[in-house]
Amino acid sequence: MKLHFTKPMLVATAAVIVGVLTVLLANAHLVYVAVTSEPDCVVHIKPSEAPAARGSFSAAKSAC
Repeated sequence: MKLHFTKPMLVATAAVIVGVLTVLLANAHLVYVAVTSEPDCVVHIKPSEAPAARGSFSAAKSAC
């Protein structure tokens, strides 16, 4: 049984493969950046301080 591929089928297959590889590489990059980066501390309301104003938030467990 011989498979017969037309040019449009090959182009479409190549485009799908390139698209899937692009998504996989982008996700791998996002995981790499998330694991290796350490963001700076930001000013926030500490849980030990007086109750915050309505709409203000604090870190649940601050590392700073």
